[in-house]
Amino acid sequence: MDPLGLALAVGAAVAVVVAYLLGKGRERARRRKEVAAAKDQASLIRSQAEEEAGSIRRAAELEAREETLRQREVWEAEESRRREEVEQGERRLRTRTDASDRKSDQLERREGRLDDRAQKLESREAEVAQRRAEADRALAEMRSRLEVIAGLSAGDAKAELMDGLLDEARAEVASSIRAIKEEAQRTADREAKRLVAMAVQRIAADETAQLTVSVVQLPSDEMKGRIIGREGRNIRAFEQATGIDVVIDDTPEAVVLSGYDPVRREIARVALASLVEDGRIHPARIEEAVAGSRKEVEAEMRVAAEEALYGLGVHGVHAEVVKVLGRLKYRTSFGQNQLAHSREVAILAGSMAEEMGLDAKMTRRAGILHDIGKGMSHDLEGTHVELGYRLCKRHGEPDVVLNAIQAHHDDAPHEYAEAWLVTAADAISGSRPGARREMFEGYVKRLERLEEIAVGEPGVDHCFAIQAGRELRVMVRPERVSDEEMARISESVARKIESEVQYPGQIKVVVIRETRAVDFAR
Repeated sequence: MDPLGLALAVGAAVAVVVAYLLGKGRERARRRKEVAAAKDQASLIRSQAEEEAGSIRRAAELEAREETLRQREVWEAEESRRREEVEQGERRLRTRTDASDRKSDQLERREGRLDDRAQKLESREAEVAQRRAEADRALAEMRSRLEVIAGLSAGDAKAELMDGLLDEARAEVASSIRAIKEEAQRTADREAKRLVAMAVQRIAADETAQLTVSVVQLPSDEMKGRIIGREGRNIRAFEQATGIDVVIDDTPEAVVLSGYDPVRREIARVALASLVEDGRIHPARIEEAVAGSRKEVEAEMRVAAEEALYGLGVHGVHAEVVKVLGRLKYRTSFGQNQLAHSREVAILAGSMAEEMGLDAKMTRRAGILHDIGKGMSHDLEGTHVELGYRLCKRHGEPDVVLNAIQAHHDDAPHEYAEAWLVTAADAISGSRPGARREMFEGYVKRLERLEEIAVGEPGVDHCFAIQAGRELRVMVRPERVSDEEMARISESVARKIESEVQYPGQIKVVVIRETRAVDFAR
C-alpha cells in the first residue's frame, strides 16, 4: 500500500474514533439533562403531592371539627330535652308532694280535733258513771222502802207487773199486726199499679217507637199506592234493598218503617223520603235512593262523632277512628245508645279527674273511645275490647287510652289512674236507673243470630230478619244456587234455627233467587 492510501486509512479510522467519542459525549450530556429533568419533575410531583396531602388533611380536620360541632349540638339538644323532662317530672312531683303535705296537715288537724273530742268524751263518761252510781244507790233505797210499804219483794212485784203487761202487749200487737197487714196490702197494690202504669207510660210507647219504628209523612194517601207498586213490586224491592218492613195501614198520610236495626231503619227512612219527594218510584230508582241514603247516613254518623269530640275538647283523632266512633250513634247495649253512653263516660271521668288533679283532657279522650270497638263488632271477629284496642293502637292513640280500653272490663290491669276513672264512670253510666233495657237487647241479639245462621249457608248473598223476627228473607246468588238447591237452603236454615235459637211462635224462612237482564236503548 502506498503512503497516501495508508494516511487516508489512518485518517479515516481516527475520524471514526473521534466521531464515536463525540457521540458518546453528546449521549452522556443528553442523559445527564434527562436525569436532571426527571429529578426536577419528581421534585415537582412530590411538592404537588405534599400540597394535595396537606389540603386533604386540612379538609378532613375541618370536617371532623364540623362533625364534632354537630354532635355536640345534638347532644346539647338531647340533654336540654332530658333536662326539661326531668324538670317537668320534678314539677309534677312537687305538685303531688304539696298536695300530700296539705292532706297530711288536714289529717293532723283532724287528729287534733279527734283527740280533743276523745278527752271531752272521757270526762263526760266519768261524769255519767258517777251519776249512774248515784242513781243506782237512790234506786236501791227507793226499792227497799217500797218493799216495806207494799209487803212484797221486788221479784214478786216484777212478776205480777210483767204478767199484766204481757197480756196487754199481746192484744195490742195482734191488733197492730192486722192493721199493718191490711194497710201494707192496700199500699202494695196501689203502689204496684202506679209503678206499672208509670213504666208503661214512660217506656213502652215512647221507647218502643224510638227503638223499632220510624214514621215517614206523605203528601197524600195516593202516594201509598205508588209505594206499593203494581202487584207490590215496589214495596218488595224496597224491603229487599233495606231489610226493613214497610207497614201501610189506615194511618192518614203516613207510612211506618219497622225494623230492629236503627242504621237500616234510618237508611230506609231517608231513602223513602227522597223517593216520595222525587215522585219516581220503581225498583231501579229504589236501589239508587237506598245507595244514596246509605252515604248520607254515614256522613251524618261522622258529623255526630265530630260534634261529640268537639264538645269534649278532644282533638287530633284519626279520621278512621272518627268514622268508627260515628257508628256508635246507631249502636245500643241493653237499649242504651253507645255514643251517648261514651260521651257520658267522658264527662263523668273528666270531672273526677279535674277534682283529683289528673289529666282531665286525656281522661275525656279515653272515656269517649273506651267502647269504640262496638262500632266494629258487627263486621269483625273478636270482642269490642280487642277490636277497639287494635284500632286505636294502629292509629297512634296514647298509652292511657289503650290501657283504659283494655282495662274497663278488667281484661288487663289498670296502669294509670285515668284508666280507673274511666272504669268507674262506665259503671256509673251503665248502672244508673233507666239506662239499659236487657229485654230489648236480647230481642236484637235473637234477630242478629237469625241472620248469622242464614248467611252461613253457601251461596247466600245477604238476608234480613223482618216482621219482628217472624220472617227471614234470604237472598241467594243465582249463578251459584239453582232452583232445586233453594229448597235445601230453606230447610237447612229452618232446622238450624229450631236447634240453636229460642223464639216464640214460628219463623217463616223465604229464599229468593232473582235473575235480572239489563240492556240500554240508545
